[in-house]
Amino acid sequence: MNLRIHRFLPLTTVEGPGKRACLWVQGCSIRCRGCGVPWTWSVSGGSDILVDDLFEKILESKHDNEIEGVTFLGGEPFDQAGPLALLAEKIKNTGLSIMSFSGYTYEHILEQNKPHWNKLLTHVDLLIDGPFIQAQLDLSRPWVGSSNQQYRFLTDRYKYLENNLSSIANKIEIRLERDGTIAINGMVTQENLKLLTKDMGERKFC
Repeated sequence: MNLRIHRFLPLTTVEGPGKRACLWVQGCSIRCRGCGVPWTWSVSGGSDILVDDLFEKILESKHDNEIEGVTFLGGEPFDQAGPLALLAEKIKNTGLSIMSFSGYTYEHILEQNKPHWNKLLTHVDLLIDGPFIQAQLDLSRPWVGSSNQQYRFLTDRYKYLENNLSSIANKIEIRLERDGTIAINGMVTQENLKLLTKDMGERKFC
């Protein structure tokens, strides 16, 4: 089974609790106004990868980087819930955690009662749900972009964070890729990103 992905990052410390691998899926049916990564919307972008091949990359990162989990971003993860659920099951069987974002609300996911959505949800430890709303821009909480978005602690894995979120600061990571491209991930406003990258030439933000 294939996944359409924008990017896989084997190690990050800014996309959820602890050291994690991070997967940006390609394709989004929600397309929030003001989205920081609109290049992940099109289903014709990105590249295909076998679920088993991606899982092998995650196992390598678990061994080499001692990650504690994997974060699913987008794009919209629930638009590819079938293959992601299969990947998530494999991941959870190794003892790693799953954190996922969705522009759909938790209530909407439950109400739709789609088998693939339900299966993916059973493997998620921490869900951050809700669309990005530009008028409610708020980076005061970790990992989220607008004040309407909520943290859903679906297992006990990260329950300890529930009352300590204010102590976690948003951060960004900057990487110089082999082809000279500057890759940035983490939480930052578009205005600050433009200031940060004004003199950097070719760039992408993930």
